Amino acid sequence: MGLLLVILPWIRVPHLASKLLSMAARRVQADWFERYHYQPVLLETFVAVEQFKGTCYKAANWQCLGTTTGRGKKGDQKANIGIKSVWIYPLTRNFKKVLCA
Repeated sequence: MGLLLVILPWIRVPHLASKLLSMAARRVQADWFERYHYQPVLLETFVAVEQFKGTCYKAANWQCLGTTTGRGKKGDQKANIGIKSVWIYPLTRNFKKVLCA
């Protein structure tokens, strides 16, 4: 399941990145519930710090938790996949309680 979005050059929408992130956040809850019968409470994404600053996430009220070590999921010392900043967006007020239960 994926989404292809084409934005034509003459289209002008103020705060487009924030608007799209907001739409995606609302949609992902319904999609996950429909498919998995579970509603997520938190979104997470990674931004390659050598290429991007995460400005659109900051503008959309996502929270930056810090950076990764650049070693990947398995922590392999040999694989350097680049340092990324970790951003989260709570979907519910009680996300900490749900995640710690």
